[in-house]
Amino acid sequence: MAWDLLFTSDIGLLSLATILFIIVMAIYIGRYAVRHMNEEMKRQPSSPPKLN
Repeated sequence: MAWDLLFTSDIGLLSLATILFIIVMAIYIGRYAVRHMNEEMKRQPSSPPKLN
């Protein structure tokens, strides 16, 4: 019954669209953050700073 309500009613379809949108947004934000973290690591010097 729950599956029928999810796929056939207006509110079910809107809920499904919202769930899918949030999943896609989470994937996009995760990939965006990882990409920028990798770029930041490339900009930093690879050798540790020397201590006196």
